[in-house]
Amino acid sequence: MSGTQIGFLMFAVMMGLLVIRIPIGIAMFTVGAGGYFFLSGCELQPLMATLKNLAYARLSNYDLVVIPLFLLMGQFATHGGLSNALFRCVSAFMGHRKGGIAMAAIGACAGFGAICGSSLATAATMGQVALPELRRYGYSGSLATGCLAAGGTLGIMIPPRCRWSSTPSSPRSPSASCSWPRSCRASSPCSAI
Repeated sequence: MSGTQIGFLMFAVMMGLLVIRIPIGIAMFTVGAGGYFFLSGCELQPLMATLKNLAYARLSNYDLVVIPLFLLMGQFATHGGLSNALFRCVSAFMGHRKGGIAMAAIGACAGFGAICGSSLATAATMGQVALPELRRYGYSGSLATGCLAAGGTLGIMIPPRCRWSSTPSSPRSPSASCSWPRSCRASSPCSAI
């Protein structure tokens, strides 16, 4: 059996586990461990050695510690009232135009995304703030949620962003060889190569 066939079989088994409502993490781990066990010649020792080292290696990457800190900063901004003030500020500039509240929601998402650096945190936070306002002004549910979903994706595009923290740390990334400061490498010309 070729590697591609084994991969398709593992995918089918995982989908079968998901259909019978096994949690995603457990289904993925079970299929991955079973596939590794099968491909290593049905020996348990290589699988155990990999599991022993892999968890620590993934969690001890100090370049990724900034991601939860970005999310924490977003929570501080939310609970401090910054997200409400940001929405009111952008709404004051754009709210009087046709579709202005929707534009204000996207502008507030851009501003909050620049603060926290995470698309998920931006969409969740601005959804709590702007969605009631959009509904109050009579926007349809699909337009309101669409604006917030589109605006939420701005969080990963506007610096500082979570992606900057992991791109230069990858040894095979072209930006790792640049001589620019670490915080500027992701947007450098070398990363476009």
